[in-house]
Formats: sequence, C-alpha cells, structure tokens
Amino acid sequence: MTLAGKHIGRYSESMNRTAALIVAAGRGVRAGGELPKQYVPISGVAVIARSVDAFVGLPVYIVIADGQQGLLDTALAGRAVAGIIIGGTERQDSVRAGLAAIARTADRVLIHDAARPLLPRAVIDRLVAALEKSDGAVPVLPVADSVARASNALDTSDQDLGNAVDRTNLFRVQTPQAFRLDAIIKAHEQWSGPPATDDAQVARAAGFRVAMVAGDTALDKITHAEDFTRAETSLASTMVSRSAMGFDVHRLELDEELWLCGVLIPHTHGLSGHSDADVALHAITDALLGTIGDGDIGSHFPPSDPQWRGASSDRFVTHARDLILAKGGRIDHVDLTLICEAPKVGPHREAMRARLGELLRLRPSQISIKATTTERLGFAGRGEGIAAQAIATVTAGID
Repeated sequence: MTLAGKHIGRYSESMNRTAALIVAAGRGVRAGGELPKQYVPISGVAVIARSVDAFVGLPVYIVIADGQQGLLDTALAGRAVAGIIIGGTERQDSVRAGLAAIARTADRVLIHDAARPLLPRAVIDRLVAALEKSDGAVPVLPVADSVARASNALDTSDQDLGNAVDRTNLFRVQTPQAFRLDAIIKAHEQWSGPPATDDAQVARAAGFRVAMVAGDTALDKITHAEDFTRAETSLASTMVSRSAMGFDVHRLELDEELWLCGVLIPHTHGLSGHSDADVALHAITDALLGTIGDGDIGSHFPPSDPQWRGASSDRFVTHARDLILAKGGRIDHVDLTLICEAPKVGPHREAMRARLGELLRLRPSQISIKATTTERLGFAGRGEGIAAQAIATVTAGID
C-alpha cells in the first residue's frame, strides 16, 4: 500500500458514477441484545441509517441477510436507497452479490461495513480522490499501542505475554474501501483462498494497487455492547443543538395551483412564484439552511435561473435536509405557522404533516403545523397572499 495525499474535494467530478455498497448481512451476535447491531439505534437513529446518511448524494446499495427486510424498513425510516440485495453466508459472498447488482450502474464503488456508522464525509472525499491514481484506496490509522503475540488468540486468560511485534509499519485498516468497480469485481472472481473479510487484500492478491489515505477514529467498528456507549459519547461530544427561523410570502392569484407542504390544496386561488411557490416549504428550507449557516433558498436556487421555473419545492427542502445529513447532523423538530384567511388549514393538516415527514424523514410528533389569521389586516387579511413562518431545530456537528 502507498500513502495518498490529503486532498479533500467536496462533491468533485470524481463522485460521478460512484456508488456506495453497505454490507449489513451479519447477525451481530457479539454486541448482545435482541436486534442485530446494524439495527440498534445510536442517539435515536439506527446504525444502518447513519451509514446510509453518510453517503448522502450517492446511490446506496445495501446487502442484508435473508429475513431482515422488515428490520431494514423500520431502521431506514423512509430513506430511499438504490437497491437492497440478499447476502450470503460469508461476508465475501455478500460483497460479490452487491457488486453484481451495481456492475452496470457505476465506475467506482465504496464498500462499507454498516457497523462503522460515524463516517466523516472527508474520508469519502479522500478515498475517491485517491482512485484517480490507484485501483483501490483504504482509510488507515497507525497502530498506537504496543503489539505482542500470544499462543491462543481466542483466550487471553492464563497465558504468558509473547514476543513484541514491531509496530513501526503497522496500520489499522478501516472501511469504506474504495475501488474501481471493474478491478474489484475481477479480483473477487480470481480469489481462490478462504473467505476474505477484507476487500483490499482481495484486490492486492489480484495484483491491483491499493493506496492508503488518512482514516478517522470515528470509524472504529461497533462490535461489542460497550461500543454503543462509546459511539454515543463520541457523537454527543461533537454535536450541538441549533435553531433557526425561515419566513416567506407569496401572492395568491387565479389559475394557479396551491401547494402547501408538498400537498396540492383545492382552492379558488393558488400561489404565484418562480417555482411552485410552496410558501411553507420555502420557509422551512430557509430555517433548515439557517441551522447550519448555509445561506438561504435564493443562494442555492436563484430565481434568475430558468431551471427552477415551476420546480417542485420538494427539491429545495430535501436539498437542505441532505446538507444537514452531510455534516452528520439530525433534524429534531420543525414548527410551521401559516398566516392566511383562506383556505382553512385544519382539514389538510395531517396530510401536510405526513408529507413533511416523508421529505424530512421525521415522525409526526417531530412536526408541528399551525395556522392563524391577521384579523383581516394587511395583505394576508385581504386575501392577497399567504405568509409562512418556520422554526427548525437541528442537532449538528461542531465546525
């Protein structure tokens, strides 16, 4: 292996035709508990869901064990993935099944163990950049502790310490491991040894060059019950709660559709704007962007750009959601107030909450939708338009 540079390229051209393959077919028995470890929550979000969130912006394929579809659906809580594959008895069988499923959809693949859910985006960027010069790349950390041999690796009790091992050139290898897709498929086809637990070694055995990039301690694998406590503590130490407000207004006009929270509302008038003029989603988008200090809806989707004419505001709010997820953040709560004389919001409230839950991956209890009037004062009181005010609370990483 060779050590690649520290280039970090955010959403570079190299990300094109890159897919993520999450291996989650294990039973996780060493972690204890009733659920396999990949479905156990960390700070309210399942391990597998956190792994999916880490690859936001990339097509994600998941390999699971037969019979775990229901567990996966519950854990993902509405997250969309590109494909779900049933794995095999050994990890290598699962990887091969996953590679076969994405063989014609990508040029590069990031193979990741679901049990490493706290994946920093910077590691992904380093790996993809390294593929410009290598067939594969892995994140590594130098071995810091003293290393010694023992006669029986399965039981450390009643044993004498063996000889020390020189750790000068030893590294801990993590996932995700990145490969040119044709190379890693060929390597697995050529493998003739016992079932492999590491894809980098399969690639090297086939003669492919595998580079090393800097890993991260956040990627330490969850194996035992105490590792969940470690992950919870690690996550809490880098997260803070942030709230921000969004406000938007649109004019009511004849012959326009009225969209509120992604729901088409029957009414005599609709909202006029460059996009679909969903005043509720616009306010929520600005609130979400405010929690991470990333401008406003106009800076991301300029009204001067014709590609956004008539666009669904679903795209705006999910874009803000994905920016938060890319920072390792989590949306905790959204509170929306609609200000209008008509239409009546009450009959549509639950449909609007349900649609917001789908878009933001939230439970109904995390969404509040209220409505008020201005006692017939001002533009809203005269029925000329609708205003929306939103507050979003997000738990996000400390920059």
